[in-house]
Amino acid sequence: MVKNIKRYRKEISRIVAGVSAGYDVPGSFFEKFNYFEFLPVTYTLPGDYNLFAEGFCRFCAVKYTTDAGELDNNFMHLTNVSIQKYGEDYNETNGGKWTLKNLLLYLESTRGRAVTTRLVEQIDSILAHSLRSVQNLMVNDKHCFECYGYDIIVDQDLRPWLIEVNASPSLSATTGNDRIMKHSLINDILNIIIPDNFPE
Repeated sequence: MVKNIKRYRKEISRIVAGVSAGYDVPGSFFEKFNYFEFLPVTYTLPGDYNLFAEGFCRFCAVKYTTDAGELDNNFMHLTNVSIQKYGEDYNETNGGKWTLKNLLLYLESTRGRAVTTRLVEQIDSILAHSLRSVQNLMVNDKHCFECYGYDIIVDQDLRPWLIEVNASPSLSATTGNDRIMKHSLINDILNIIIPDNFPE
């Protein structure tokens, strides 16, 4: 969780100003996956938000192919656990998920640090722009907060695409790592919204 809101907002502004419209990366990505990010938003100031740094990525158990005969193969195209858990190749230990940290390590080792850094910057830009686009529609009440769950898909050129923003992201856990990550998310949200001088 980003604790220093002003510093983070300044950094996001710098990133948004410097992110290019697009880029080409040779090669193809190994599987289709969705990237999920949690974003607690407080309403003390317009546009105040905190990024929870430990998102996760969901993968299809079947390697992606552009073969037209596979268009109806849900195990290849949909990363939802409710679908993947019925596939022969489903891994119950990790639930078809990686932590964001593991994904970034993998991408750095296979695609390079510069490309991976650019991906993270573009995802941060998506988060900032999406909140700015609805800023005037959000309730501006210092007594309120909300946690948004971002669904982002990353293509073979490592370009992120926003799929949807969930106002009530699921906090249920399907694996041990899932439980640890979501417990940490809740803990960080409480640390942000409960003032330091709150009575015990």
